[in-house]
Amino acid sequence: MAFNHSYTGQKVAMSTVETNKVLKNTYFLLAMTLAFSAITAAISMTMALPRFTGLVCSLVAFGLLFVIQKKANSSSAIGLVFLFTGLLGFGLGPLLNHYAAMPNGSLLIAQALGSTALVFFGLSAYALTTKKDFSFMGGFLVVGMLVVIVSSLVNLFIGSSVAFIAINAAVVLLMSGFILYDTSRIVNGGETNYILATVSLYLSIYNLFTSILALLGSSDD
Repeated sequence: MAFNHSYTGQKVAMSTVETNKVLKNTYFLLAMTLAFSAITAAISMTMALPRFTGLVCSLVAFGLLFVIQKKANSSSAIGLVFLFTGLLGFGLGPLLNHYAAMPNGSLLIAQALGSTALVFFGLSAYALTTKKDFSFMGGFLVVGMLVVIVSSLVNLFIGSSVAFIAINAAVVLLMSGFILYDTSRIVNGGETNYILATVSLYLSIYNLFTSILALLGSSDD
């Protein structure tokens, strides 16, 4: 029995070390990719590219997601993650230029960045300190995203400003949920691949930022 208790203790210790390693690698890579995205977004802004650039970059990045999934355990995955996040950052340029051209546009962007950081750090801190298991939210979040995607497609034809606000508000709530869900999975050992964890958190931050910016921009119109 003493041996079993000792063995169990070693397993717990190893699990904790591995979890901390995944967390450390995830947050380091996340910070690097966010910085890289900011650089590519700034470059894109100076080029004054048309709005459809964002769509093209998003489609290419979406295709890269499948490649990253397959290569997640290989050394090439890190380069693919930077390519993925760099593309999304580059695609943000025209959108940022659109909001920057508004009255107090720079302030809107700064507020969106600040709000995104506040939400991310607040929710991450909560998930990390409480170690609460948010895996039960998975199904709800996926269904919620499907509803948002369908609603967004429908609203492309309807062009309702009310629906636009509602959709972006829903995205803010869903991305907040995904941050809790993804962080919880890392903390509780559900996600052991820091590449995939980084991509998941990056997408949550990206969508959170763009939706908050859209909400702030719509209120400023």
